[in-house]
Amino acid sequence: MSSLTRRRWDIFCQVIDNYGDIGVCWRLARQLACEYGREIRLFVDDLAAFERICPSARLAEMPFFESVEIRPWPESYTGIEPAEVVIEAFACELPEGYRQAMRGQTTAPVWINLEYLSAEDWVDDCHLLASIAPDSGMKKTFFFPGFNAKTGGLIRESNLGDRKAVFHPQKTAFLHAIGLPQHASENLLISLFCYENPALASLLGAWQQAGQAITVIVPEGKALLALQPLLEQPLTIGNPIVLGSLTLLAIPFLSQTDYDHLLWCCDINFVRGEDSLVRGIWAEKPLVWHIYPQQEEAHLVKLDAFMTRQLIHADAAFGAALRELWQQWNIGGDCGASWANCLEKREQWMDTVRKHATELNSLGNVAAKLVQFCEKTI
Repeated sequence: MSSLTRRRWDIFCQVIDNYGDIGVCWRLARQLACEYGREIRLFVDDLAAFERICPSARLAEMPFFESVEIRPWPESYTGIEPAEVVIEAFACELPEGYRQAMRGQTTAPVWINLEYLSAEDWVDDCHLLASIAPDSGMKKTFFFPGFNAKTGGLIRESNLGDRKAVFHPQKTAFLHAIGLPQHASENLLISLFCYENPALASLLGAWQQAGQAITVIVPEGKALLALQPLLEQPLTIGNPIVLGSLTLLAIPFLSQTDYDHLLWCCDINFVRGEDSLVRGIWAEKPLVWHIYPQQEEAHLVKLDAFMTRQLIHADAAFGAALRELWQQWNIGGDCGASWANCLEKREQWMDTVRKHATELNSLGNVAAKLVQFCEKTI
């Protein structure tokens, strides 16, 4: 097919994991529009969540933002013509009215289920598999982002490296703007973005006993709420708490762009879910991932699969230490010893994540592979 076909794309997103789902969908929509010239409508069931990660958007005044049309998830789809490519993110169910309209198209839309990110081996065999909807006979293709060439890769904008280079001289000004005290500017900087986690208590103790000055930056949200019961005084935005050599700094909720900036500024990043994991990878800084908890501990299998892929780039001793830290963090265990062990090996940690990021960048990105697939689909 010519590059002029399959230009109109609709992406459907239901917000489940706070801002992770909309974060992934927005990054993808923006890249498809800005880099590939696609006409994108992003349907979202929680516009307030979108406006939190993109506070400069004024959807009530203008439904277009950065070349993407942002639309609410309406109950009725009467009169809406389906796009040539339809993406349902993370198995969200398309509205019945929209599906009926898809069935009425002369040329069937390319229908894609954008799946959750996973490093498990079975993903390789399932990427780009198709199924036929029994009620309509329409074909739906399953697209799996992933960590090797057999998958759809990761979301990464083509100008990300340039953006990081442009931002670098602005690092000090950014940290000052979010409230970092002057005395903490030379400290080891850690960002903390996680779900509620019993392991926080052991980590807090380890930070206080680390023998070096540490500043932990905590954006407003679940991590900040989880810290409060562990402290003798409230940790509030703009009022750092100093506990010996540890400084805790609460900051306002960040836009998606500024969260990237925070990851680039910090020496170690605690990330959660899918979107911030990928952004943490591209920051090329040591990271600890809090994976979204699932029933029957299925998430721990996914965690181990990712660790196995990343630790190909590490020696055995450091790999064992990092795996122990990640496992303790994700089961709510005692992170003290494993944190200290990994901190002593921070240069190896940095080398491991940089090599992994270089490998992943060579695989191509989700947007490029989606466009390539859709252009080949007749």
